[in-house]
Amino acid sequence: MIVLGIESSCDDTGAAVVKDGKELSNIVASQDDVHAPFGGIVPELAARNHVLHILPVIEKALRDADLTLDDIDGIAATRGPGLVGSLLVGLCAAKAIARARDLPFVGVNHIEGHLLSGELDAAVPRPFLGLVVSGGHSALYLAREDRTFGLLGQTRDDAAGEAFDKAAKLLGLGYPGGREIQRVAETGNPQAMRLPRPRVRGAELDMSFSGLKTALWQELEKHPELDVPDVAASFQEAVVDTLAKTTRRALQRVDVKALVVTGGVSANTPLRERMAEVARDEGVELHVPALSRCTDNAAMIAYAGWQKLVRGERDALDLNAVATLPIGPRVEIPVS
Repeated sequence: MIVLGIESSCDDTGAAVVKDGKELSNIVASQDDVHAPFGGIVPELAARNHVLHILPVIEKALRDADLTLDDIDGIAATRGPGLVGSLLVGLCAAKAIARARDLPFVGVNHIEGHLLSGELDAAVPRPFLGLVVSGGHSALYLAREDRTFGLLGQTRDDAAGEAFDKAAKLLGLGYPGGREIQRVAETGNPQAMRLPRPRVRGAELDMSFSGLKTALWQELEKHPELDVPDVAASFQEAVVDTLAKTTRRALQRVDVKALVVTGGVSANTPLRERMAEVARDEGVELHVPALSRCTDNAAMIAYAGWQKLVRGERDALDLNAVATLPIGPRVEIPVS
């Protein structure tokens, strides 16, 4: 089965083609330059730019796969979670193609797409622990053998990627913040500034990054003379350390065979290195998607959609976009 996938949950417009679970193409139109002057995503601008990019991106995905719409057997699109204005652009395009071509259509949960994205590179044994860490999400999920998911923990405020963006803005760096902080931090000392590793009382698998951002601001106010690379390296170390320690606690409390780390922040090199240590120490396989599939992309949506379509799942063409879309109930883990 050949599936065309469309992703437009935030600010990246994506289209991809997957054939029998294998990626044939994966095209992303970035809006970084559009949102850079604001230091973050402006929802209205994101939606308008999706309208401009959606058809060219779909056409290029088909060309790169050496296919046409006549070859497509099914359509998948992100239906949530995300920015509703952005989601509607991709979802409406997908439903229009499905209607015009009389093709089966499915809506895909953006988080499920991230969690399954590692399977495009190699088989991932279940059950596995999934860390989705990006500009909008920082959460730990249990992926069971029956293909259901449970939420183990999540951020109570800012996501890690959002914290990177805000820290970069405080330091006068560019956007996206995570990429800029990693670049500047390469020449910095990660021990130069003392920053907290936030914990959530009574919920040891939840995270919090708002206080870390505030601590950075306070330190900069007190010590404006601090070297920017040192500050960037110290902040990056605090974020990576927080994610690694929380993930380690989760691995020690659930019986899994693998760890999947995905989302835009999973492109961060120090985080990848630290997660490799955690996985090795805890005796599980580590799966991190290729860099092209760490940030928002349509290959993961096409792949998740392909699985649904093969199982015989179908969605009606009145399916709507949803800003908040859980993929499973909260799984309560006893506090040690």
